[in-house]
Amino acid sequence: MPELKKSPAWQALNAHYERIYPVHMRDLFDQDPHRFEKFSLQINDILFDFSKNRITEESLTLLTHLADHSGLKDQIEAMFRGDPINTTENRPALHTALRGSRQNTPIYVNNQDINPEINRVLSRIEHFCDQIRSGKWRGYSGKKITHIVNIGIGGSDLGPKTVLTALQPYADENIKVHFVSNVDQASIIETISTLSPETTLFIIASKTFTTQETMTNAHSARQWVMNSAKNTHAISKHFVAISTNQPAVIDFGIASDNIFEFWDWVGGRYSLWSAIGLSIAISIGFKNFTQLLQGANDVDHHFKNAPFESNIPVVMALLGIWYNNFFNAASHAILPYAHSLRYFSDYLQQCDMESNGKSIDRNGLQVNYETGPIIWGQSGPNGQHAFFQLIHQGTKLVPCDFIAPAHNRYESPDQHAILLANFLAQPEALMQGQTIEQVKKELDQNQLPLSLLQSKIFSGNRPSNSFLFKEVNPKTIGSLIALYEHKIFVQGCIWNINSFDQMGVELGKKLARSIVPELQNSQPISSHNCSTNGLINHYKKIRSS
Repeated sequence: MPELKKSPAWQALNAHYERIYPVHMRDLFDQDPHRFEKFSLQINDILFDFSKNRITEESLTLLTHLADHSGLKDQIEAMFRGDPINTTENRPALHTALRGSRQNTPIYVNNQDINPEINRVLSRIEHFCDQIRSGKWRGYSGKKITHIVNIGIGGSDLGPKTVLTALQPYADENIKVHFVSNVDQASIIETISTLSPETTLFIIASKTFTTQETMTNAHSARQWVMNSAKNTHAISKHFVAISTNQPAVIDFGIASDNIFEFWDWVGGRYSLWSAIGLSIAISIGFKNFTQLLQGANDVDHHFKNAPFESNIPVVMALLGIWYNNFFNAASHAILPYAHSLRYFSDYLQQCDMESNGKSIDRNGLQVNYETGPIIWGQSGPNGQHAFFQLIHQGTKLVPCDFIAPAHNRYESPDQHAILLANFLAQPEALMQGQTIEQVKKELDQNQLPLSLLQSKIFSGNRPSNSFLFKEVNPKTIGSLIALYEHKIFVQGCIWNINSFDQMGVELGKKLARSIVPELQNSQPISSHNCSTNGLINHYKKIRSS
C-alpha cells in the first residue's frame, strides 16, 4: 500500500504530530484530572492504562481513522471467518479457532468445519494428560514418566516455555518439564545428563518434521533412549510427535497413535493453543489448559466486537504505529514486573518480529514506510540496573509496556510492595521527568558543578503503557498473550503486510544445508565469497589441529 502515506488519514496524523510533538505529558495531566479514566480500558481482570502516552482524544480519533482507511474491520472478520489471509501461502490464520472450538460456531476450511477435528485433538490431549499424570503411562521398563523434554524451536519452544514458566505454581510437582531448542549439542546433553531414559518422555514438536535443529536434537534423544533400552519398541513409550507430516514421523519410529495433529493454518508462533501446548497441559493439567484457552477466547470476542477506540489490541497497535511511523521510534520494550514472566519479552520478540519484520506488502511492492519495530526487554527490576538509563536519558525514544500482577503466589507483602512500587514509579518517571528547577530545589546548586547539575535532569515525555492484573494465572496469561497477538495482526493490516509467513528465515537455512557437507571434509573451500571461504577454511584448520 504505497499510497498509505498519501492517504488523508495519514496526512491528518502527520499534521497532528507536528502540533503535538512539543506538548509535554506533564501538561496534559495537569490540564485533565480525568485523563486516566479516559485513557484506560479493562478486560477480565486486566487493566490497560495508556494515559502516559503523547496523545489527546483527537490523536486517538485520528488513529482510528487510519484503521478505518486500512479496512481493518473487514480484515478482522476475514481472519475469524477463515479466509486465506496468509496470502503468500494461500492459507487461513486460524489460531483463534483453537481456543473457541468448544462453542461450536462453524469455521470452514476447504468446505469442512474444522471444529470437530480441533475438539477431537483436544480430547486426545486430555486423555494423554490423564495417562501421564496418573502414572498409567509407563516407560519401557515399567516405570512412571517423571520428566518431559519438549524438543522444538521458535514457537514450538518459546510458546510452551513462556507459559509454563509463568504458570509454574500450577505445575504437577511429580513431573518436570524441560525444553531443548538449540542445535548446539550442549543443550540436549546438559538437559538429559541428569535424567533417566526409563522415566523420560520426549515431545518432538515440529510442524514439518524436517526442521534441522529440532530433528538433529530428536535423533540425539532417540539414540540416548536406544542405548539404554536396546529395543526399537521403546520409542513408542518415550516419544510423541506434534506434526503435520505423519509419514516422516512414522519413519522416525514414532507410532501413529503417538502423533498429535497440527494444521497448516496454524503458524508456529501462534501455535501454543494447539497440540504444541501438550507440555503445558501435562504440567498444569487439562482443566487449567482450558482456562488458558478461555482467557484467549475472551480477548478474541473483545477484539472482534469492541469499537476501535475501546478495543485494547487495536489501541495497542495504533499507539505502536503512532511512535513507529511518526515519532521514528525504532524499538519497543516489554518489561514484566514478575519473575514468572521472565520469558515474556523473548516470546513477543519472536511473535512480533517474525510476523511484521517485512518490507514487501501484500501486493508484492516495496513499502515506503517503517514496519515492525525491534521488540526487546526483560524482567523490569533487572532492566532497571541494565538499560533503563538509556530509556530515561538516552537519545532514543523507546516506548515501553510495564506488566505486573497485584498479587504474588509466594507473597511476602513487604517485598511485593517494593516490586509494585518500582512498577508504578518507572512509568511515572518516564512521563514527568525532572526539571532543572526540581534539581535545584532538592540540592544546593551552589555546590554543584554545571555538568553534574545537567546530568540530573530528565526530559520526561517518554511514553509507556501499563498492564495491571490480579495474579498470574492460566486465564490471565491466555488473555495477555492474545492481546499482543491481535495487536501484531492489526499493525500488519495497517501496513498492508502479511503477518503470517516468515520467508526471511529460509535463506539462511538453505545455505546452512549446503555448507554442512563442506565442513565434513578437509579440503579447502572456494565456492563462497572470500569471507565465508576464509571462515570455513579457518574452521577446518582449527579442527585439524
